[in-house]
Amino acid sequence: MNSVILGNQIRKSVLELCHKKRASHIGGAFSIADVLAVLYSNVMNVKVDNPGWPERDRLFYSKGHACTALYAVLQEKGFFKELNLFEDYTSDSSYFTSHVNHKLPGIELSTGSLGHALGVACGVALAAKRQNKKYHIYTIVSDGELDEGSNWEAILFAPHHKLNNMTLIVDYNKIQSFGRIEEVLALEPLKDKFEAFQWNVIDIDGHDHRAIKNACGIKFDNLKPKVIIAHTVKGKGVSFMENELLWHYRSPSDEEYIKALGELEANNA
Repeated sequence: MNSVILGNQIRKSVLELCHKKRASHIGGAFSIADVLAVLYSNVMNVKVDNPGWPERDRLFYSKGHACTALYAVLQEKGFFKELNLFEDYTSDSSYFTSHVNHKLPGIELSTGSLGHALGVACGVALAAKRQNKKYHIYTIVSDGELDEGSNWEAILFAPHHKLNNMTLIVDYNKIQSFGRIEEVLALEPLKDKFEAFQWNVIDIDGHDHRAIKNACGIKFDNLKPKVIIAHTVKGKGVSFMENELLWHYRSPSDEEYIKALGELEANNA
């Protein structure tokens, strides 16, 4: 399965989970689907049959409220062969919780309390450097999450310790829980801020699979960490969900599910 087909399949799985289980955060799950599809198809070095392989690349998925997208890609790649995502998601006693759960294979850190994962990723990257390990550390954060001060502590920490073995990806869909980013707490000029903090910065279309792959593959001739600012669309892939704050919270009705699935199916045609 190529990354474009995988990205669309992630959205279809997210749609099914959010409809069946009356779950939320479908908009943010859709916006990050293409990044996840490329990471797991073309970028990250992982072993499905050995999720704890010591030399694996690590992904710290900080926007854990959009768990359905990460669960979906891991399901498609075969990490959950002994588990039933679509039956057990959010069920009592299930590890498929409504925020990312590290007790599931392929998941490094339980997340959802925003602002923690990047700091953990920095610690892992620093340990890897000191132990001369070759694996790479990826972290995905949401744009609204950058309101958390702990992220900026980590953003200071990483270049100070020359953590060029880590890549931060910002899902910049421009909408957070209570409104548009520029209305709630403006981030711009975001690229300039990261550059001032001594990061290598790449701006891309976060739905362009070639751009995502190329950005992940760029190696700089310095010891700075890398940040990819992925400009995305909340609710990407379903016309009536795109750029709508409502889909931070809502689960689709039966009618909306059928309509959305029709659009996603058409994307594969």
